[in-house]
Amino acid sequence: MQDVNSAKRESFWLPLLVVVVGAFSAILNNSSINVALPKLMAIFGVTADEIQWVLTAYMLVSGMIIPVTGFVTDQFGAKRVYLASMAVFAFGSVLCSIAWSNGTMIAARVIQGIGGGATMPVSMAIVYSVVPREKIGTALGVWGMAAVCAPAIGPTLGGYVIDHFSWHFLFTMNIPAGIVGILLSHLLLPEIPPRRGTKLDTWGFTLSTAGCFSLLLALSQGHNKGWSSFYIVTLFIISFFLLLLFVLVEITHEQPMLNLRLFKNTIFSISVFAGSLITIGLYGGVFLIPLFAQNLMLLTPYQTGLLLMPSALATAVIMPVSGLLFDRFGAKGLAVAGLSAIILGTWNLSKINLSTSNADIILNTTLRSVGIALAIMPITTAGMNTVPVNLIARASALSNVIRQVAASFGIAMLTAIMQNRQAFHYGALSESVSIDSAAYYSAGAIQAFLANAGASGTSISAVSVLGGIVAKESIVRAIDDTFLVAALFIVFALPFSAFLGKTRTEDGKTQAVPGILSGHGPPAKHRG
Repeated sequence: MQDVNSAKRESFWLPLLVVVVGAFSAILNNSSINVALPKLMAIFGVTADEIQWVLTAYMLVSGMIIPVTGFVTDQFGAKRVYLASMAVFAFGSVLCSIAWSNGTMIAARVIQGIGGGATMPVSMAIVYSVVPREKIGTALGVWGMAAVCAPAIGPTLGGYVIDHFSWHFLFTMNIPAGIVGILLSHLLLPEIPPRRGTKLDTWGFTLSTAGCFSLLLALSQGHNKGWSSFYIVTLFIISFFLLLLFVLVEITHEQPMLNLRLFKNTIFSISVFAGSLITIGLYGGVFLIPLFAQNLMLLTPYQTGLLLMPSALATAVIMPVSGLLFDRFGAKGLAVAGLSAIILGTWNLSKINLSTSNADIILNTTLRSVGIALAIMPITTAGMNTVPVNLIARASALSNVIRQVAASFGIAMLTAIMQNRQAFHYGALSESVSIDSAAYYSAGAIQAFLANAGASGTSISAVSVLGGIVAKESIVRAIDDTFLVAALFIVFALPFSAFLGKTRTEDGKTQAVPGILSGHGPPAKHRG
C-alpha cells in the first residue's frame, strides 16, 4: 500500500483528472450516438428496430460487466483494470469507426460496452484509493461531473458531428483520447495492489450475468414488443428466478460476486435506494426534453443540444462546489436542498406547452441540474463513506449495477406512461371535436383559409389540420403527465435524505453510523 499512501500524501488532483477524463469520454460517446441513429439506419439500410440494437447491445453488455468489476479489481488491482478497460473501449471505437454493416457495428459496440461498463465503478474505486477521506466529497464532486455532464453534452456534440462531419468521426475521436488516457493513466495513477486470496464466485457470476441480461433486455425491448407479449413476459420471469437464485447464492457465499451483506449497512442502503429513485426520476428529462424540442418545437439535434447546454454548464460549475460543501457540512442539508430544486424544476416542466419559451425551458432544466449537482454526489458519498476500505470496489460495483437497472427501468416505465397517456389524451380530445363543438364550426374557416392559400382540391383538409392539432396537443399533455410522474419519484426520495444525518461531529470526527457491517472491520474514518 506504500504507493497508494504516498499518493494520498501528495496531490491527488492529477490522478483524479485522469480517471474523470476517461469516464467522461466513455459516457460522452455513448450519449452522442443517439442522434446518429437515423443516419446509420439510412447508411446500413436497416429498420428502426434493427438499428436500436446499436444502443441496446452497449447497454446490455455494460450492465452485465459491472457486477464482475469488484472481483476483477480486487484480483488484479484497480490501475490494471482501469488501463485494460480504457484499451478495450478504444479498440471497440476503432472497430465501430470501420463498421460496414449493422451487424458489425453491433459487434463492435459489444466490445465497447465491455470497456465502457467497467469504467465508472473502477474509476470510483480508484478515487477512494488515492484521495484522503477528508477530501473525498470534493474529489467525487469533480468525478461526478463526468456522469452528469456527459449525457447532456453528448447530443450537442453528436448533432454537430453529424451535421458537419462524417458519422465515423463519432468513434474515431475516441481513439486519440483513449491513447492519451492510457498513457496518462500509466504514468500518473499510483500502483494499487490487488487483494490476495480472492476467488471467483462462478455461480454468482453466471446467475448475475444471465439475470441482468434478461432483465435489461426486457426493459429495453418492452415498448417495441409490447409489455404483455410472450417474449417480454418470459424474459421477466426468467430474470426474476435467475436473480432470486443469485440472491440465495450470494448471501451464503464466503466471497460473493456482489456483496449483498453491504445492505446491512443502513446508510449505504438508504444511499443506494434514494439514488435509484432519483435516477428513475431524472431519466424523465433525459428523453422528454429532446422529444419535445425535436418533435414539437421542430429543432434539430444540434439546436436541442444547445438548448440543454446551460443546464450542463450549471452542473459542471455546481458539482465541485457541492463536494466542498459536503466535506464541511455533510450530506443531509445538501440532499434536501438539491432534491427540492429537482422537484420544483420537474414540476414546472410538467406544465410546458407549445407556447412555452426557450427561456422557460432553459430556466427549469438548469434548476433541475443545479439540484442534481447538489444532491446526487452527497447522497452517493454518504453511503460509500460508511463502507470499509477493503470493500470499496465491491460496494462501487453493487451501487452501479443497481443504478444501471434503475436507469433502464426509468426509461422503460416513463416511455410506457407517455405512450399510454398520449393515447388517452388523443381519444379524449378527439371526442371533444363533436358536431356542436367550437372546433367543428372553426373547420369551415380553416377550409376557407386553405382554399385561399391554393390548397383546395388537394388532400389537405380542415379535418386533417384539426387531426394534426389534436395529435400534437395529446403528445404535449402526455409529456406533461410523464414529467409529473418523474417528479413523484424525486418526492419519494426526499424523506430518505433526512436519515443521512451529518458526517461531522463538533470535534470534526465522523459520527458512528448505525447498521455497519460486522466481520469486516470498522468503517474508514471520514474527517470533513
